[in-house]
Amino acid sequence: MITEFIFRWAHVLFGIVWIGMLYYFNFVQTEYFKEAEADAKADAVKKLAPRALWWFRWGAMFTFITGLALIHFTKAMVGGMTAQPIIWIGIIAGTLMFLNVWLVIWPNQQIVIGIKEGDGPAAAAKAGLASRTNTLLSAPML
Repeated sequence: MITEFIFRWAHVLFGIVWIGMLYYFNFVQTEYFKEAEADAKADAVKKLAPRALWWFRWGAMFTFITGLALIHFTKAMVGGMTAQPIIWIGIIAGTLMFLNVWLVIWPNQQIVIGIKEGDGPAAAAKAGLASRTNTLLSAPML
């Protein structure tokens, strides 16, 4: 079925974008921000972080949407999800990670980068914890 193939290909592509950005934030940007000069960090927060967060959150959204489509296709093809119970681990982990991005990480990062008012250090800590949680959840899926 060509439609399922397209959604599976898109799911993998969007997943690479999402998890790639997740790893970028946790292993590259966070460490850079610890060492960066104040002017360089301010410039990166103003110009780089919003772009990277855009790719991150929309990668999550489209990975989630294509995943839902694949659940539909798989259910139609194998007569129900009970034929593949292991997939539920991925579904649950992916859903929790998606919700972390949109309900915890993004709202707190908006405070960190100055889009919204709030306590920047506290927001950074919350976003960082949720991001590291997603990194741990994503590791078995790689």
